[in-house]
Amino acid sequence: MRAPVPTTDPFQIAPETFVIPNLAPGAPGTYVPVNAMVIRGAEPVIVDTGAPVHREQWLEKVFSVVEPEDVRWIFLSHDDGDHTGGLLDALERCPNATLIGNFFIVERLSLEMELPLHRIRSVDHGEQFDAGDRTLHLFRPPIFDGPTTRGLYDPTTATMWIVDSFASMITDVDGLHDASAIPADVYGDTFRLFNSMVSPWHQWLDPAAYRRHVDDIEAMGVLTVASAHGGVHTGPAVHAAFERVCAMAGEPITPDPGQPALDEMLAASLLATEPVA
Repeated sequence: MRAPVPTTDPFQIAPETFVIPNLAPGAPGTYVPVNAMVIRGAEPVIVDTGAPVHREQWLEKVFSVVEPEDVRWIFLSHDDGDHTGGLLDALERCPNATLIGNFFIVERLSLEMELPLHRIRSVDHGEQFDAGDRTLHLFRPPIFDGPTTRGLYDPTTATMWIVDSFASMITDVDGLHDASAIPADVYGDTFRLFNSMVSPWHQWLDPAAYRRHVDDIEAMGVLTVASAHGGVHTGPAVHAAFERVCAMAGEPITPDPGQPALDEMLAASLLATEPVA
């Protein structure tokens, strides 16, 4: 059985922009965020569709923010399972929605599920799509674990969905709303660990070339950054997080915690589910 996790609710991070949060248990006293996002706007957009283990909670939370028939777009950042868990449900419940992804996402997902090809629009890095009252821009984020990954930037609110970049554990729900509220040691250690595990290729990067890529992303003018697996970054925390990923270029990978961490998680899970005498 899983250890209990705190209850989470959708929360607003910019005008008409909401994070849809769920949590998974991490090391004792910590949790792994598994977030999605909704941009409500004139033509509402669902941004990623959560993990299968959170499917029911994800659906309930998303449709507490937006009516299914109002959704016009479902943006899929990439084809990893923790981003596609509610995809078919969302397509079924949102009959007016078009799926936004790149060609490679469609090719890979077609091996796992039957997609309605007539409801898909291919949009890729450097391209954009019109969502009525805003134009949303796609880009390759600084950290990613799959070749299909694209982030989403909304210049209307200067808000960015940076996908798996800026990931870290949190200790309570305050860290979801504000990454600056995560204890510095937890944030620093798990930011480095998660971003290294997701992108172990950082050890082979040329620091100057990588900085140009990261600087180009930050130069979009972002004020608020939401991440699939971390807290929301605003203010000085945005630049600091970009600097953290830049510093990883050419650095050795961070070793996987391995079996000791799994044993610790199992012990915490069993303790949390023992009956009280």
